[in-house]
Amino acid sequence: MRNDNTRNLVQLHFVIFIFGFTSILGELISINSVALVWYRMLIASILLGGYVLIFNKDDLKLDRHLSFRLLLAGALIALHWVAFFEAIKLVGISITLSMLSSAALFTAFLEPFFYKRKLLLYELFFGALAVVGMLMIYNTSPEGWLGILIAMFAAALAALFALLNGKLIAYKPPSIITFYEMLVGTVCISIYLFFTAGFNDDFFNLSNTNILWLIILGSLCTAYAINVATAVMKTISPFSVMLTVNLEPVYGIILAFLIFGENQLMDTNFYIGLTIIILAVLLNSIYKSNKLKPKKRPSNSL
Repeated sequence: MRNDNTRNLVQLHFVIFIFGFTSILGELISINSVALVWYRMLIASILLGGYVLIFNKDDLKLDRHLSFRLLLAGALIALHWVAFFEAIKLVGISITLSMLSSAALFTAFLEPFFYKRKLLLYELFFGALAVVGMLMIYNTSPEGWLGILIAMFAAALAALFALLNGKLIAYKPPSIITFYEMLVGTVCISIYLFFTAGFNDDFFNLSNTNILWLIILGSLCTAYAINVATAVMKTISPFSVMLTVNLEPVYGIILAFLIFGENQLMDTNFYIGLTIIILAVLLNSIYKSNKLKPKKRPSNSL
């Protein structure tokens, strides 16, 4: 069990690095946020659909209760991504990623209701510590309040999505869960685009560069990454997942600096806030790791 937990933690950190690259793609792809998410989920749906038809076809059947949860999860992740990419276009990669730290606090408050357990004070503490870092980052760009609010809304949706997936993983394989969520998200956005006349010539007129980035986004950063992120919840709690996801700004900002250069550099308060977020992640990992250690039995020898 402990080996499984360690392996899943390593996989989770690798996936979070991929999530960091997602924000870069959001900056590189020159289409609006709704269209970007539609293409992302469509590509992921096709790839995951092919996978489950080959390897998990027998698990495709759903009961009414599970169908409702998957419908809700698919709608949540679609709305989360639209808000996420819209925030990137409004306030940039660094601030948007940093605002996602509030997801840990949202999860700390909501997880006890989802799992019917008491509120854990240390989760509130680490979540609040992450938000302190977030507030310091906010002070670096108060004029971008709309983008920051949209990013926080995306964080709340991410917390709800993680909690729902933490429940769903007990009923179906990760590939089935992710496939249905991507399919539902694609359908939801399609309905919105249909009634707003979004499906026009410009919508389907994509440059070769945009097509390349969208394929990478839909395959590696979505079909693969979301599937793994769901699978690790078999041994890692949604709160720990969301708090560890706070490392995404670190990976994303480093990648943004390497790709876009010095225009991604921020002031001192930003990096102090980011350090506080990282500290919250490390303290949570150390604390929970110590709790998982088997207690030594007292020696019977004289």
